[in-house]
Amino acid sequence: MLKQHLQFKLSQKLSPQQIQLMKLIQLPTQAFEQRLKQELEENPALEGGKEENDSIDDEYDDLYNNEPDGDSINTEDINIDEYLSDDEIPDYRTKANNYSADDDEKSVPYAAGTSFNQYLLNQLNTVYLNDEEWSIAEFLVGSVDESGYIRRPLADIMDDLAFTQNIYTDEKTIESVLKVVQALDPPGVAARSLEESLIIQLKRKEPNANIERAILILEKSFDQFTKKHYKKLIQKHSITEDELKGAISEIEKLNPKPGGSYAGNNRIVEHVVPDFSIRIVEGELELTLNGRNAPELHVSKEYNNMLKGFKDSKEKSKSQKDTVMFIKQKLDSAKWFIDAIKQRQQTLLITMSAIMEYQKEYFLTGDERNLRPMILKDIADEIQMDVSTVSRVANSKYVDTPYGTKLIKEYFSESMKNEQGEDVSTKEIKKILETVITEEVKKKPLTDDKLAAILKEKGYPIARRTVAKYREQLGIPVARLRKQI
Repeated sequence: MLKQHLQFKLSQKLSPQQIQLMKLIQLPTQAFEQRLKQELEENPALEGGKEENDSIDDEYDDLYNNEPDGDSINTEDINIDEYLSDDEIPDYRTKANNYSADDDEKSVPYAAGTSFNQYLLNQLNTVYLNDEEWSIAEFLVGSVDESGYIRRPLADIMDDLAFTQNIYTDEKTIESVLKVVQALDPPGVAARSLEESLIIQLKRKEPNANIERAILILEKSFDQFTKKHYKKLIQKHSITEDELKGAISEIEKLNPKPGGSYAGNNRIVEHVVPDFSIRIVEGELELTLNGRNAPELHVSKEYNNMLKGFKDSKEKSKSQKDTVMFIKQKLDSAKWFIDAIKQRQQTLLITMSAIMEYQKEYFLTGDERNLRPMILKDIADEIQMDVSTVSRVANSKYVDTPYGTKLIKEYFSESMKNEQGEDVSTKEIKKILETVITEEVKKKPLTDDKLAAILKEKGYPIARRTVAKYREQLGIPVARLRKQI
């Protein structure tokens, strides 16, 4: 049985202007400049530079907001039906509104230059190969990933050659062509494993005793080498500790990712432009916003005059009404954009100022141990704004300090209590952990249990699993892999 009833529901939705403002706040300096340039190109009513007559905005407000007299043109004079679509379904009903304010318009940057695979193919032109070998070599080069490896078994490559290239061959032929590809630069390219890549690189060097020992260790005892079982290597190969050191020294000079050594001109270099600057002036912190975030903009005087001219005109043709609607739309957009930029500047300064005051001791000393535990909500509560607004500033903006240029979100961290019951930053604990590991005896590196005991002695009672988590976040391997002879 169908029933019909009324239901009142209170919901909160972001207006298009609010969404655009959030996106403006999120933009770093360089992206903001591009957005500003785009708006200036698209809206002729918006102009850059300082305006001589500061009363233009007031004139526009008078034209737009004052009570219309008998001769003025206002929206009541305009037949709204003339401006709606002829379709039965209005245009706004066909547009989805189930997008998030966090959705960004992403564009894929393209860079000119020679790719890594093309660089390898260019080298193949100097090698004599028959037609079939060339096709196999070209296919192998296409299978090389950005690290410089071929990750697929030769049997799979043989099948692909048959199905996609109509080339029927065997693994032995493919392997012989693979040797040709592996002779290309950079050394170690087109290897099927780390072990093979390192051996190829060693064989390309001028031979000596250390290199020969290094090749033998990699060929016969690669697993023991990776696990740093040095005593077993000394016994198995009947060598001294110094001879093992010499062989390991040669291996450490090699590149585990040969593809990474290609310095082609197709790589995109991202330059960081600081959005804020913090300086210490007479013992006090001074915060400034990058001037490129505060452009001088004004509403076009010419467009205001045009609107005023239409206001004074007695003739009310449809073309004039269309023009008035266009001008009002562009002037509204220009005024909103100018106001949005001012609000963006204010939001950025308020947020960064609160962060600077919260971490004042750190910014005055540069000592990471003085970083206070700080989460997004701390700053959001301080400035009485939403957490998402603080997140947009912290995740995309950089600040130039006397101690280097850093991403703002790096100053945020969770808290943990020390033995005195005080809240300390996890960054402080990580810094101490890193220092302890740096100063350890490399012949007998400290295990996570021992590291936890040392931190407890220093007043930071944390569990072994927490030590392991922090160590991994710092990119430090386990004790066995830190061992040196």
